[in-house]
Amino acid sequence: MPAPAPARSTIPWVALLLALAPRPTTAQHTAPPPIADNSLLIEEAYNQDPGVIQHISGWQHDWHRGDWAYTFVQEWPVGGRTNQLSYTIPLLHLTGTSPITHVGDVALNYRYQLVYGARTSVAPRVSLVLPTGSATTGTGAGAVGLQVSLPLSHAISDHLVTHWNLGAILTPSARNAAAERATTTAWFAGASAVWHGTRTFDVLVETLWSRSALVTGPGTTTSGDTWWINPALRWACNFSSGLQIVPAVGVPIGVGPSRGARSVFLYLSFEHPLHRSR
Repeated sequence: MPAPAPARSTIPWVALLLALAPRPTTAQHTAPPPIADNSLLIEEAYNQDPGVIQHISGWQHDWHRGDWAYTFVQEWPVGGRTNQLSYTIPLLHLTGTSPITHVGDVALNYRYQLVYGARTSVAPRVSLVLPTGSATTGTGAGAVGLQVSLPLSHAISDHLVTHWNLGAILTPSARNAAAERATTTAWFAGASAVWHGTRTFDVLVETLWSRSALVTGPGTTTSGDTWWINPALRWACNFSSGLQIVPAVGVPIGVGPSRGARSVFLYLSFEHPLHRSR
């Protein structure tokens, strides 16, 4: 996804989420669903189950600069698992001489479940990125872009699952603060390993590399790399109504070109049937 106060501020945030969550019921006749499509930096290759929608919030805060990015994603199955529509709305806060908080570039996403198996799943995605952000303030590209992504998920065993991502973003006529335009291309690749401790508790490690491009003049660009490693924990609260709430917390650490960077990532997902069964 196109998408950072000190670490101590995360403690009341997570505590509030847990306090507001309703108590899970224990009188279930079947085992609760395991946690599956709830990663932080890496996209899994599982489309939504038929009739089940998901609301995802993610917040990343940079410990040093004070910048943060919030994203809201809503995913809808279309007629079944094969086709899925979603949208991504980012809200960005950039510090500096003139701090600014602004909506970023909104993405409209379509995903096709090419493979869905007991061990391996593949779900290519294409996204239309709308110029709702501001090129003047650095919160948007200033032009319509096209993103393609290929997520692949593979279960090595019942307790260990891996996810793999590869993608690119093409933005013809991207604009900078001086209103100069050029075509930019960004790339990203990543992977994660998830250990299922129980059906409701996971430990995961993610790594994500990206190369972004900025317009430096008419028809000219420059590029820069970032590389994050994110150890994280996630857990689930399951309810007899079919609602599953998944909070997660990660601590992305910059390595290589991002060495020295530190941030915190908080995640919260609500997944539930569109219509409650009688």
